[in-house]
Amino acid sequence: MNDEETSRFVRLRVELVLEVQDEDAVTKAALRRLAADPELPPAERAQAEGAVTEDTAEALAYLVDPFDLVGEVPGVELQQASWSSERIDYDPDSPDWELDEDDRRDDEEEDGIG
Repeated sequence: MNDEETSRFVRLRVELVLEVQDEDAVTKAALRRLAADPELPPAERAQAEGAVTEDTAEALAYLVDPFDLVGEVPGVELQQASWSSERIDYDPDSPDWELDEDDRRDDEEEDGIG
């Protein structure tokens, strides 16, 4: 496939599982970020403050920004992003949380094994 047939767009999928050790610290950080946003209208700010105060997962959604992940990567421009957060039951010892075959193969390729 030559350059003319290859898309310049890449979908990067990232899944993170975070352990919240201090919900109060997460909530306060989200509230500080909201307070520092000069473009957020007062009605939206009040609604967002309520959401981050009631739900730590919502607070994390305000703090973890895909734009921050790629903003300093040379040669790329973020075209679109979506993200969400939710509370989950997590057991690192459960086989349900093991990497599937595609994930293992991708890890091996990144490590130069594949």
